[in-house]
Amino acid sequence: MNTISTTERYARVIEVSKRVRWEIERDVIRGRRFDYTKAFMPSGLSLVNELAFLTPADKRLFSQVQGRTYAYLFSLVERFISAKVLDISKDHWFGDQVALEALVRMTDEEIKHQEMFRRLEAQMMLDMPEGYRLTADPNAVAHAVLGKSTWAVLALTLHIELFVQAHYRASIAPQDNLSELWKDVFLFHWKEESQHAILDEMELIKEDGKLDAEQRSAAVDDLIALVGAVDGVLQAQAQADARYFAQAASMRYSEAQLEQINEKFLKAYRWQYIVSGVMEPRFQKILFGLIDEPQGIRIKNALAPLTYAVPDQPEMPLPLAA
Repeated sequence: MNTISTTERYARVIEVSKRVRWEIERDVIRGRRFDYTKAFMPSGLSLVNELAFLTPADKRLFSQVQGRTYAYLFSLVERFISAKVLDISKDHWFGDQVALEALVRMTDEEIKHQEMFRRLEAQMMLDMPEGYRLTADPNAVAHAVLGKSTWAVLALTLHIELFVQAHYRASIAPQDNLSELWKDVFLFHWKEESQHAILDEMELIKEDGKLDAEQRSAAVDDLIALVGAVDGVLQAQAQADARYFAQAASMRYSEAQLEQINEKFLKAYRWQYIVSGVMEPRFQKILFGLIDEPQGIRIKNALAPLTYAVPDQPEMPLPLAA
């Protein structure tokens, strides 16, 4: 890719960023609150239909607890994403000013997303039953993630911002029975994240070009470690959410049923935040196009214990890369 075409790609991202630009209160919240008579998280992501014994009210609560966590986890990951984008922007400080503007705009949008999710969490704290717990500190997570190689952080970021698009298109947009505010939050989030994924891809490929074989191998290990760290966050939040759900549910469930609820929270979170992104075709094409076969096998072996976490009736029939 030559310099001119790269600059043109950055310029197109800026043009779209300006066109889809939105403001939190004016365009998204608009004085509204969540509608708790409706689901938040669609069943294709929450996997609620795999728990046939839940009452209709508790199926709705299950989706709302997951929807709250879905928003919280985005605010969590966007803390390290905005910091990393600021960091890599220095490569353009005295060079391509179009690229610099694109990355600065992305950082601004990620910070805006964090503010939106904080405001929505404050609203849900008032409106939902007491006892919900955020298990991970965004700054601690960001420090841990940013301690890994830039290549690994950009690969993880691309993975996240591609599954945002897959989730919205396949599971959220088609549903007409979700809380209108919750659905709008992820409509507007998707509009800007679609452009971020383009920048992630460009910056990852640029970073990959700086690495020799040994450095790339170490970066693959970093990526595997980051996925393991994400899974640790998901395990802790799934346990907390299962306890919260059990306390707030409309009926008391048996020990065997509670165990299934615990397992389903974790399966759903692994599906949402790891497996659906790994299975996304564009992510597979980019990642596996940068690494060699032994590195790809290392990644697949590391992911193998998680690949069970797919819906029994998937809305995103995406094959795992061979």
